[in-house]
Amino acid sequence: MSSGCLGFHEPVTHAQIQAVATHRQAQAVANDADIGEVAHTGAHTVSRPVAHAVAHAVAHAVASPVAHAVARPGWTAGTSRVDIATLGVALAVYAGYVLLTWCFRDLPIWVAAPLCAVWLTWHGSLQHETIHGHPTPSRLLNAMLAGPPLSLWIPYRIYRATHLQHHRHRGRHLTELSHDPESFYAPAGTLSRAGRLRRGIYHFNCTLAGRLIIGPAIAVFRLWKAEIPKAFAGGRRQRAVWLRHVIAAAMVLAWTSGVCRIPVWVYVMLIVYPSISLSHLRSFAEHRADPKSSRRTTVVEANPVLALLFLNNNLHIAHHAHPKLPWHQLPRVWRQMRASSIGPGLVFRRGYRQVIGEFLLRPVISVEHPGKGALDDRQGRCFKSD
Repeated sequence: MSSGCLGFHEPVTHAQIQAVATHRQAQAVANDADIGEVAHTGAHTVSRPVAHAVAHAVAHAVASPVAHAVARPGWTAGTSRVDIATLGVALAVYAGYVLLTWCFRDLPIWVAAPLCAVWLTWHGSLQHETIHGHPTPSRLLNAMLAGPPLSLWIPYRIYRATHLQHHRHRGRHLTELSHDPESFYAPAGTLSRAGRLRRGIYHFNCTLAGRLIIGPAIAVFRLWKAEIPKAFAGGRRQRAVWLRHVIAAAMVLAWTSGVCRIPVWVYVMLIVYPSISLSHLRSFAEHRADPKSSRRTTVVEANPVLALLFLNNNLHIAHHAHPKLPWHQLPRVWRQMRASSIGPGLVFRRGYRQVIGEFLLRPVISVEHPGKGALDDRQGRCFKSD
């Protein structure tokens, strides 16, 4: 984690936010130089019935512990305290997952599969929260809490390492291929070397429709292609990461298929795959290449259901400014930042409906990173505030 990250024992004050925002702007000005050969790429809204079902389930599962914790002033987890709200989310995530998988065959598949996919997405949000130091100050306890690979495809330890690398350098190298492993840009020259079909896939994956339909397969393929060879070429520690992951994933499938009798193909294709698509909805427009590092991150002001599902990670500018801040304090911080320090064109005020309306079939970024001083003018206009 960057040494510039802030941890809070008490709720953040307006003065603190203004001071950090001013400091962040000064750093951005000082560091906004060229962006080298670089990179990024994230989903569909939940249908109205599913959204209502999720909201109802969430309300019953977490309303009491989360609301009680958030309502208490000065309780926030810092370096030595426990975040009760995040513990409440963890309880709801695992209780809901066990209940949904256990009852899967008793529900219509068109209800059970989407609900399970939503729960896996929520589990991914919980994993993200633990990577940033919640709900406990113990890295080991947080890893034990969020480590079970319910989505099967990515080891928690690799997710943690790559995501913390994404946060390094205080945002100065966001989207750059040489620094940001979560970038979806392709290296310069990729299109010139690709055939027609491959070029079409690259371009389609830059649209929201593409990110939802083929984006999960591309994300899994890219991660496995990059990380699995390291396990064979590296030492015992790297192989142990994947060995533990395979064993844990087998235990997940033993529960879902062996106990709950959910066919493996149903779990993978109708639950895991859509859950990655839903996560891509959140991440689809959150980063872009820009000469100014302060303009490489955006915010989508989501409705309460999606905000809870994503644990407010859609308020991505606030999250990158305060990566150690727990999810339930981000809305207040964002409201203060939004009023004082956010430039035009970085906020989707109409939420994911706006993202879908603007980018369902239109690319949000270029396939290749535009490189030093060569940003495409169309890309510079593609993020609109409203």
